[in-house]
Amino acid sequence: MDGLIWSGAAVSLLGLIGLILSIIRVQRARKANLSDEELRLAVQKVLPLNLGSLFLSVIGLMMVIVGIFLG
Repeated sequence: MDGLIWSGAAVSLLGLIGLILSIIRVQRARKANLSDEELRLAVQKVLPLNLGSLFLSVIGLMMVIVGIFLG
C-alpha cells in the first residue's frame, strides 16, 4: 500500500502544480490591463487547466486515503 500512497501523493502534487500554474496565468492576464472581454477570454482559456488540476488533486488525495485505509 505504500506504492498507492506515494503515487497518490505524486498525482496530487501534479494537480497542485497545475493549480498554481493556472493562478499565475490569470494573475498575468489581470496585470496586462486587458479589456473585460479579453480578460474573460483569457480566464476561459485557463478554466480547463484549472478543472483538470483540481480533478488530479482530488484523485490523488483519494488514492492516499485508500492506501492509508488498506495499509
